[in-house]
Amino acid sequence: MNPAVSSGAVAAKQAPVEVPVGRVFYWSLRREIWENRSIYLVPLGVGVLIVLATAINVMHMAPNLHTQPLDPAMRHDTAESPFIFASLLLMFSAMVVSVFYSVDALYGERRDRSVLFWKSMPVSDTVTVLAKLSIPLLVLPLVTFAVTFVTQVLMLLLAMMRAGAGPASQLALFQMWWSECFHLVAYHGLWWAPFWGWFLLASAWARRAPLLWAVLPPLAIGFGERIAFGTSHFAHWLMFRFVGGMSGPPDAKPMSMGALMPGTPLGFVTDIHVWTGFAMCAVCLALAVYLRRQRGPV
Repeated sequence: MNPAVSSGAVAAKQAPVEVPVGRVFYWSLRREIWENRSIYLVPLGVGVLIVLATAINVMHMAPNLHTQPLDPAMRHDTAESPFIFASLLLMFSAMVVSVFYSVDALYGERRDRSVLFWKSMPVSDTVTVLAKLSIPLLVLPLVTFAVTFVTQVLMLLLAMMRAGAGPASQLALFQMWWSECFHLVAYHGLWWAPFWGWFLLASAWARRAPLLWAVLPPLAIGFGERIAFGTSHFAHWLMFRFVGGMSGPPDAKPMSMGALMPGTPLGFVTDIHVWTGFAMCAVCLALAVYLRRQRGPV
């Protein structure tokens, strides 16, 4: 056998296989979900509690629903309020999970030294950080909506078991579900992109107590501006980034679909504040990627 041909065959066998970036990102995302079960367990737990509470409430209150002397608008509001309250409760739980996940995402792997193993794998720091960003940006909102949808279907079935088709006739179900999905993805995910980027940056920077590093600098800037200049521009900006994009119509009731759907998808996409938020998030992510590449275990 020709030695040159033999050595070429051995080199071809030993050459690393080029894995597509999309596949690497997909498995990095799955790894995040495997290692952080709170992503789906917390919304599921809240959903189960809501269904149990609804079952208890229906058993006690449903027989009297058809006797309430309410006009059509009030009947609609009465039927809709429990569903909106359930969705808001699930949104709040998803927000809490997103904050704690983001703050611990890069710090936790340095604390338990698993970062040494993951850095030995053919996965770039950029892909890893983007996979972690995807959890609060898209994955958790979509998981929360799926749990919300199932929870509200069960709530509706429980109500119909005792009150007939009355509750279903008072609800615009598809409009409600579309509003909830849009609200979760657009506002809890994309609108808060600067926050998720900042939390990941704090997680990559901190050697201990990453939550304090995430919270104290903005507070220090806000209080420092107030003391030094007597203004509150930074605090107003933070409040705008937190709730500004979610401001519904002035006449929208808190427990209504109008409060969940303050705008249209086209209006959201063309909002300049959405894109400036993405730009700020990109800067934070670039710094987080650099820090993950430079820093070792704590």
